[in-house]
Amino acid sequence: MPDIQAFFDPPTGTVTYLVIDPTTRTAALIDPVLDYEPNGARLRSATVDAILDGAAAQGITIAWALETHVHADHLSAADHIRRKTGARIGIGAGITHVQRTFKPIFGASDVSTDGAAFDRLLEDGDVIELGASTMHVMATPGHTLSCVTFVIDDAAFVGDTLFMPDYGTARTDFPGGDATMLYRSIRRILDLPPQTRIFTGHDYPPANRPTPAWESTVAEQRATNVHIHDGVSEADFVAMRQTRDRTLMPPRLLLPSLQVNIRAGALPPADADGRIYFKVPVTQVS
Repeated sequence: MPDIQAFFDPPTGTVTYLVIDPTTRTAALIDPVLDYEPNGARLRSATVDAILDGAAAQGITIAWALETHVHADHLSAADHIRRKTGARIGIGAGITHVQRTFKPIFGASDVSTDGAAFDRLLEDGDVIELGASTMHVMATPGHTLSCVTFVIDDAAFVGDTLFMPDYGTARTDFPGGDATMLYRSIRRILDLPPQTRIFTGHDYPPANRPTPAWESTVAEQRATNVHIHDGVSEADFVAMRQTRDRTLMPPRLLLPSLQVNIRAGALPPADADGRIYFKVPVTQVS
């Protein structure tokens, strides 16, 4: 079984996972985070550097930086990891659809829409060799078209597709999101063996649970997930999800996150003055 270490980032509610093959000490980092403070536009890598330093101290080799999808709530540290360790970056093949959507919105002329910024585009059924271990890829779109779940032994890393049972499921109101697609993707995950451990990409603890949590099981999700426990029909889920999504505000780091994450965690190119800028498209509302 893999050794799994979880690192919770309170500012973004993100969980980064270090997944280690116990035989070779080869590892993947799933959904790594850069530290970005939007009010002052200050960017640091302290959080991910601490994880990398800890891995090095344990004799661990980072082979992969894996993204469960194009995140809209934090800036990915994948490119930083690649530059520091030589790790390869993998993401769902649906990234190309996301790039085609957001390239014109941000005027990102440097972005190739064929996913070339990433080292491997992952399709449903693909296999990632992690030392002596094998990680299987499940395409689980619905939240975004790039969403995938990584399954290794009895562990499934589901990104935003499923949250803890008391919080529910991902929103589907981003471009390319689809509540019907999400329902069917989640049912695929919940068809895994009941003892399969579900590792979520975020936690936003409800008022009656102040402590962050990120691990459940297929059995727990099927029994108690507030949105999609056994017995919830596709039609009822879609109606609930669409109604709920209409009430949600955009994520706090939506605009800078997308500009970095469609570039595999790299920053936009510097402007003529040598500085790097994020663009803020303005929508006029009457």
